[in-house]
Amino acid sequence: MNTIKKPGIALLILLLCLFAITALAQRENSPPEKAKYISDHFDGNTFFNPKDEQPMAAPSSNQPPRGLFSFAMRWLFNNNMPPWPSFQDIPQSIPPSTHVTAGKIRIIVVGHSTFLIQMDGLNMLTDPIWSDRCSPVSWAGPKRHKPPGLKMEDLPPLDAVLISHNHYDHLDLPTLSALTARGTRRTIVSLGNTELVKSSGMPLVEELDWWQSVSLSPEVRVTLVPARHFSLRIPWDRNKTLWGGFIISGPSGNVYYAGDTGYGSHFREIARRFAPIKIALLPIAPFRPRKVINPSIPDYSINHMGPAEAVQAHIDLQAQMSVAAHFQVFQLGWDGFDDAVNGLAAALMENMLSADDFIAPEPGRIIEFCSSSGKTPTQAKWLLADR
Repeated sequence: MNTIKKPGIALLILLLCLFAITALAQRENSPPEKAKYISDHFDGNTFFNPKDEQPMAAPSSNQPPRGLFSFAMRWLFNNNMPPWPSFQDIPQSIPPSTHVTAGKIRIIVVGHSTFLIQMDGLNMLTDPIWSDRCSPVSWAGPKRHKPPGLKMEDLPPLDAVLISHNHYDHLDLPTLSALTARGTRRTIVSLGNTELVKSSGMPLVEELDWWQSVSLSPEVRVTLVPARHFSLRIPWDRNKTLWGGFIISGPSGNVYYAGDTGYGSHFREIARRFAPIKIALLPIAPFRPRKVINPSIPDYSINHMGPAEAVQAHIDLQAQMSVAAHFQVFQLGWDGFDDAVNGLAAALMENMLSADDFIAPEPGRIIEFCSSSGKTPTQAKWLLADR
């Protein structure tokens, strides 16, 4: 991958790109009013992580602080990142049924952190992104390496869209606008994200704080749960809005979608409040692989989980099954294309867990659980739909 070597040219390009991106981003972002929220993780100006967790890692002797220039160069141009394969065209899932039968949970992997969750007569979509780039512009920023595993036109009618936080790979306005045009009417977000989501045309947006819930039907509730992360869309709005994960609770069981999060004690607390958890959707990247010894490569573990931390989270949650998210679609760190998947296999072996306990399916795969048996038969636990 080519690296821009002339600082003067690189700086000029960077400044022009930042100017264009900031102008576009400012149009879509209106920060929440100061002191609007009353919360034990909001100080009147910014949100912060759980009390027992540090919101950000302090730069250590072997991890120099990163400035705006180095961050933007990496984000815009994938500067010095390990090479990933070019775009991989993979088969997409067949159109799903409108609803699943009672007692069944079906999850279709769309890709990255986007999952179609069908359970108890409802259809929900997590952090939807069908765009080619996770960026405020279409010509720069991280680009897709795999297509969505389900065509948007094949989506069933959606009862709710769940958005965990405001990063571009989780809150994609073009996708939300397209979903609104298709008739989606309801979105559930973490605190501070209402106005941004409404700018997509979405008519009903409901904000939640950690541990707050909203009913989707008489039998199904969605609860925002803590995560160890941060929010940011432009350089000066860091942590102005909240982040989190979701628990979907219904007669078929509890499904946990973690969003983006580092490892922390919140997993044990989520398990204490919502056990048993039938399926956990857990991120496994970006992370710094153990083989990387370059001290300039950042350690993501404060705000992101690698595969080893994700397996520990699976254990803490006592989940019947976990599904990997946030890998092999957008290159957001210095891990290689297969590092997260290979690391997951190694971590499962180290913890004497089966490969069926925590899977890393391709976009387009279908996972089904039946309440009558707890888990589907081993060979049918995760299925590739007929093409």
